[in-house]
Amino acid sequence: MQEPEAVEILLVEDNPNDVELTVHALRASNVANDIKVVRDGAEALDFIMCRGPFADRDINRGPRLILLDLKLPKVDGIEVLRQAKADPRTKMIPIVVLTSSKQERDIVESYELGVNSYMLKPVDFGQFTESVRSLGLYWLVYNQAPVRD
Repeated sequence: MQEPEAVEILLVEDNPNDVELTVHALRASNVANDIKVVRDGAEALDFIMCRGPFADRDINRGPRLILLDLKLPKVDGIEVLRQAKADPRTKMIPIVVLTSSKQERDIVESYELGVNSYMLKPVDFGQFTESVRSLGLYWLVYNQAPVRD
């Protein structure tokens, strides 16, 4: 059996338009090639924790960055963030909330749970593309992350 590939970015997003725009912006700027998209919080947790359909993944092979929407089906983004940051095997993975929620309680709770950054999705296509490109560039190229065993 072939070993699963390392994933640079896990995109947790249920809106197909936002998925398409985000993936396009990351690929067009040559920031990331290995992007895994999951469309609900339960699938995100299965992927991050290497269980269920992703049980054959090596937890040490990514993702290097999680882009997380908060408003998700099945399990919301706050719960995904809570579980990912509570587990010693995954707590060091940078998580950026990329959402349309401007609610102060979402922002505060995200930071209390250990989010690395909280970013509002720009409505304008050009701004959205540039924001995602800059985000990927920072977290995958400029940011110095600890080496995971």
